[in-house]
Amino acid sequence: MGVLDGYPKDEPMHYGEIFNVWAFSAKKKGIRSVYQAYMYHAGDHELQRLVDNLHRQAETEVKECDTILLHNGFVPSPDLPERPPAQWDEIPVGARFTDHEIAALVAQDISTGLVLCSQIIGMSIRVDIAALFSKYYALHLASASAMLTLMKEKGWLPLPPLQLQRPEH
Repeated sequence: MGVLDGYPKDEPMHYGEIFNVWAFSAKKKGIRSVYQAYMYHAGDHELQRLVDNLHRQAETEVKECDTILLHNGFVPSPDLPERPPAQWDEIPVGARFTDHEIAALVAQDISTGLVLCSQIIGMSIRVDIAALFSKYYALHLASASAMLTLMKEKGWLPLPPLQLQRPEH
């Protein structure tokens, strides 16, 4: 039997898997902190709900990635401290992120998450890691769809140049 012929969770991780799982967890720890701030800054309740869902998703991703790292003998990245609670009306208008800004930044993060997940899926040789990041990819895809719909409904989507009339050939 070869080294990679057994139960996937008992197979060794290669250096790319180790680094990418560690880096993904570190990124999500930072994102949790940022999303927590966005929830305090957001005035739109639908946006708050979407950001809260993403925050909870990031918590799950961190726990699952850190469990893999610990199981394989690697120390996960340090956690950021919890933010103290704040109320929307306590944040000065000039210091507050607008809903439009929050939506754009979250959409960009979701997009980056899709790329990271697909990269990790493609380089993984452990089936359990590829499957885990396939699950994350599907969750990011659903979040991207929800954010796009929300941005269109609220008028927050910056429109690229549109071809309104097609030239005749």
